[in-house]
Amino acid sequence: MKIGVIGAGSISGAHFESYANNEQAEIFAICDLNETRAKQKAEQYGATHTYTGYHELLANKEVEAVSICTWNNTHAEIAIAALQAGKHVLVEKPLCKTVEDALAVEEAVKSSGKTLQVGFVRRYAANTEIVKRFIDNGDLGDIYYAKATCLRRLGNPGGWFADKERSGGGPLIDLGVHIIDICWYLMGKPKVKSIRGNTYHQLGNRSNVEHLDFYKAADYDPNKNTVEDMANALITFENGASLMVDVSFTLHAKQDQMAVNLYGDKGGAELEPSLEIITEKYNTMLNATPQTDHHSFNFQQAFQNEIDYFVDTINGDKETRSPVSDGVEMMKILCGIYESSEKGKEIQF
Repeated sequence: MKIGVIGAGSISGAHFESYANNEQAEIFAICDLNETRAKQKAEQYGATHTYTGYHELLANKEVEAVSICTWNNTHAEIAIAALQAGKHVLVEKPLCKTVEDALAVEEAVKSSGKTLQVGFVRRYAANTEIVKRFIDNGDLGDIYYAKATCLRRLGNPGGWFADKERSGGGPLIDLGVHIIDICWYLMGKPKVKSIRGNTYHQLGNRSNVEHLDFYKAADYDPNKNTVEDMANALITFENGASLMVDVSFTLHAKQDQMAVNLYGDKGGAELEPSLEIITEKYNTMLNATPQTDHHSFNFQQAFQNEIDYFVDTINGDKETRSPVSDGVEMMKILCGIYESSEKGKEIQF
């Protein structure tokens, strides 16, 4: 299967490596605004075609599917163009920046008959698959509450991540999308009833801090930042369940924190920082630790599973686990949190 990769920045590396490891896929074409970078990636991964404009790549009839690894503000337009060109699409999260754009992408998927898979990579991780199997078999009962935290004490990547016009927001849309989605997915994807959200712009880039290293985007500029430092939200669903979430790029915290917990009426589960199943037997509460290679999210394994799943879906062997409709619902949630914060009140759906 001939694959085109649009956008050769940092996240594309996971796509390139995973396609390279899949015997059914061939990295055929690469597009990047930086021609030198596109050619370097082509040489590294054996691609025979390079472009600086995505329309030219999409015009290549040999390309069967594309990975979209560009700035968030271009996801929708490229995805729609790719679908209209008859390509299958794997688009990095978030699907786009607005609900309107998400609905336009969904319409393009319906019109084209092609597959679009949203890059909710945590759905393809081993710890997620294990917990989902327990939930699907009723071991945890009804999931009525979930809590997710992804806090960086220092970690605003700058560059396009810190430019609201290109990214759509800060840690909420970059990090929060993952942990909100994985909770919502494991809770059975209930319909949202209301959202109360808060965002804070208190600390900025914090480039003055010394002795701590963090990832910086290629176009990092400490003087440019238009996104929030942190966000939190309480999301309630029509079935009565609720989800509490907090995320940050920067915060006066002792250390980074990552925690994802789900609570049911028969048992609970902890995905992060380490996989645990909590249950009750003979009037005793038990902590059960599954025996698995990875007890937390393993980036490389999850990405490989995601790419393999995408290829299998295109081949007709599977149905996508992260369809465009889920991308639309996630944009409603993310935009609802931002809207709630801006208006200073709860948003009703």
